[in-house]
Amino acid sequence: MKTVHELNDEILKITMLIQEKFPELSKYVTEMPVSIPDVENPEVNQKNLQEYYESLLALMKKYNTNHNRGNIE
Repeated sequence: MKTVHELNDEILKITMLIQEKFPELSKYVTEMPVSIPDVENPEVNQKNLQEYYESLLALMKKYNTNHNRGNIE
């Protein structure tokens, strides 16, 4: 499993890619349930970061597939 630092880097990269190639999705990134824990003092750990990264990736891939936007690499 990736470290917290590596996951943060990956999240930053995918967020920047979304902003660059799919700016219309940026508003959904901040509204994602995974990014807004429902507890007062949320714990940020590898599992939570991995789930958030995977949800960002799924959002981008699904949008790209549905809108035929081409290669996202």
